[in-house]
Amino acid sequence: MLVVALSWTIGQATATAAPASPAATAAVVLTYDTEGAAEFVDAVRSGAEVWNENVANVQLEPVAAGDEANIEILADDGWPRAQTTRLGNGTVWMGRQAVNEGHHTIRIAAHELGHILGLPDVKPGPCSSLMSGSSAGVDCTNPVPDAAERAAVEDNFAAIGNSPAYAYEPRMYRD
Repeated sequence: MLVVALSWTIGQATATAAPASPAATAAVVLTYDTEGAAEFVDAVRSGAEVWNENVANVQLEPVAAGDEANIEILADDGWPRAQTTRLGNGTVWMGRQAVNEGHHTIRIAAHELGHILGLPDVKPGPCSSLMSGSSAGVDCTNPVPDAAERAAVEDNFAAIGNSPAYAYEPRMYRD
């Protein structure tokens, strides 16, 4: 949103952009580490970008070298899953079992990141719901959260401002 302030100088109006309020522009930035993501690095980056394009109160970025990440991404031979330690923090496992069954890797990544962002599974559910996960079937390639999912994430992170230390019960999601 652009706010314009007008000021009058010597009979002429000039327009300048007013400073945006910090609450309107400050997003919680969460970092993710793909060092252990093996062949899923690109899918995770794409899944994070889906969230970045669809919500404003939180943004997902690769961790800088030497820094500790909020989210650790690992690859293994099991089923995809996520474990949260608190809102915006935890571990995602990009399980090869679902990929071998034909599930879409970017949808898996976006879905598991959705758990880290505070969303539960919505199963069974339609392909239009990201959090329906595998219940939407292997033909579903939609990695985009629906309006309700976007609103829930916006609400989760609006409540905590720039402090991901918000009280949150750790959870384990096995999709």
